[in-house]
Amino acid sequence: MTPKAVNWQPGTPVVMGSMTAATVRCYAVMLAAGTVYVDPEQRQLPLRHSHHRYSIMGPNGTQKLTIPLVGSTNAMPVPMRQVRISEHANWRHLHWGALYSAYGRTPYFDYIADDLQRLLLDDSDPSLLHFNQRLTHLIIDFLDLPITVQLLDSSIEPDACCDLRQVLGTKRPDGLPIADVPYHQLWADRHGFTPGLSILDLLMNCGRESIFTLMKMPQI
Repeated sequence: MTPKAVNWQPGTPVVMGSMTAATVRCYAVMLAAGTVYVDPEQRQLPLRHSHHRYSIMGPNGTQKLTIPLVGSTNAMPVPMRQVRISEHANWRHLHWGALYSAYGRTPYFDYIADDLQRLLLDDSDPSLLHFNQRLTHLIIDFLDLPITVQLLDSSIEPDACCDLRQVLGTKRPDGLPIADVPYHQLWADRHGFTPGLSILDLLMNCGRESIFTLMKMPQI
């Protein structure tokens, strides 16, 4: 099924949901928008939304990583600001091990490894929203991207923004005019180029040159 086209123009601020290590496509939209508002009140998210899931590429192919949450994750019965991370099954160390296995040999892993590991293993704040915001800002700062991200509040005029809350980060095609531009991937010789991965994949493989891939992706 062909996805419905979304009326979005670069330079227009966007409203989106909170996401964990969002996809390369999502960051291409964020870069083109320049200003991003994250909705802390979003609820009733579609099943398998990327608010607590992200995909990486390792030696055995694509790996989907999920942050366990407290309570039901079915359609998110509470707003994002109330969602709490569960410390079930030692997930923080499992995620770090998966990231090390996937990207330990990439050119830029060592440059961000300490900060990323410190953030990932810090269990002092159970808020998923706060975790996602900290990770987003770490990625933006490391890649030196001209993106401003802040939480949506009543002072922001919604008509001046493009609402992508039900568009980005779902299982369905997003309908955005964004092309999946190939870039160097460590495991491409084994699995071929794989689009749709977390921004961490682009970051680890391309470092600050990631911005050039992101800039090529909007097809407007």
